[in-house]
Amino acid sequence: MIRAPFMAPNQPIRDLTHKLEFRHLGEVDYMEAWDLQAELAAQRAAGDINDTVLLLTHPSTFTAGKRTQPEDRPTTNTIPCIDVDRGGRITWHGPGQLVAYPIIKLVTPIDVVDYVRRIEEALIHTIRQLGLPNAGRIDGRSGVWIPTDDHRPDRKVAALGIRVTQGVTMHGLSLNCNNSLDPYNLVVPCGISDAGVTTLSEELGRDVTTEEPIDVLSDSLEKALSGEMTVADHTFATAENPTK
Repeated sequence: MIRAPFMAPNQPIRDLTHKLEFRHLGEVDYMEAWDLQAELAAQRAAGDINDTVLLLTHPSTFTAGKRTQPEDRPTTNTIPCIDVDRGGRITWHGPGQLVAYPIIKLVTPIDVVDYVRRIEEALIHTIRQLGLPNAGRIDGRSGVWIPTDDHRPDRKVAALGIRVTQGVTMHGLSLNCNNSLDPYNLVVPCGISDAGVTTLSEELGRDVTTEEPIDVLSDSLEKALSGEMTVADHTFATAENPTK
């Protein structure tokens, strides 16, 4: 049974006296972006800056979270694989995938589960607005999924992985827009071997660039974190949690 969040659904999970700023960075090397996140998180913890969301893309890179298993790792060394301090297992970032890193100081009592649910809610709203009304959750697995059909299994279109330090969030979400799916064949993405991965372009049958979702995603994140967008039950299936 999923416990109730610490905060009421219409209450903000961040301090609304601080503006939420969005920075569009284009393509950024993964390590450069990680260093920037750490710098901004320290500044936010000290109260020196506002809450900030970094919106960007990465060159092709695998990142391995703290629960990554040896069998998850890539079968080639042609793409860098970086061990990171977020939760979860291994995933891929690269051209055609929109990445967002919210640097948010959470209100107390800190509820990481509620934060993840709100980020998922913003993503679900965004993906549905783009034309996929059946996007939702699989209980036991993070991210946003498209349910199985006659030809394909359940498939993930957006992934999440976060860390909270000194009450400030780092890492975040990735939304597959028009990226290649070939790199996912080199790993066990997110430690899940019984489901697929997809893109907005694949599902919608048209080219969806990384720029197209930015406005609706930014608006959805702001509303979800402020309590204007209530987390709803979009669960369509249950599956084993690969991070346990």
